[in-house]
Amino acid sequence: MKALWQRVRAPSRIHLGLLGAAIAYWLADPTPRSILIGSLVALPGELLRIWASGHLVKEREVTRSGPYRWVRHPLYLGSGVIGLGFVIAANSVLSAVAVSVYMAVTLRAAIRYEEATLAKRHGEEYLAYRAGTAAPMDRTFSFERVMRNREYRAVIGFGVGVGLLWLRRL
Repeated sequence: MKALWQRVRAPSRIHLGLLGAAIAYWLADPTPRSILIGSLVALPGELLRIWASGHLVKEREVTRSGPYRWVRHPLYLGSGVIGLGFVIAANSVLSAVAVSVYMAVTLRAAIRYEEATLAKRHGEEYLAYRAGTAAPMDRTFSFERVMRNREYRAVIGFGVGVGLLWLRRL
């Protein structure tokens, strides 16, 4: 039987994420203050994701520029910060539990799958990057890469999430 991290791939994470978001939203008890503070916490997470996606060339290389110079998984780190912001905005312990369980299971699975794939595809280059011994790349941020990596979907999701929490207040 395949390990969980081999089975939980991007489409599954998205569907689980939508289900988790619906549950967390249903359990939420936001206040204007919690939404404002949560949004301010989540915003740097989205900005990190945009910065990372502006450097990332998926499947063709081991990216080592931008935030990838310091963090192996800046997209997932950004998602974690966004999740923390949502937890604060939702203002609910049960919502926090739902978000935390989703993030812990799916991000861990995604990281394990991605690392195994990168090691298989890029061998020593990825292992050197993972060990922190690979030289950084000299690449500038590209908005075209942000769009090609479809980060606009996360930006839209961020906006929709904040909007839904405001609607929950009604």
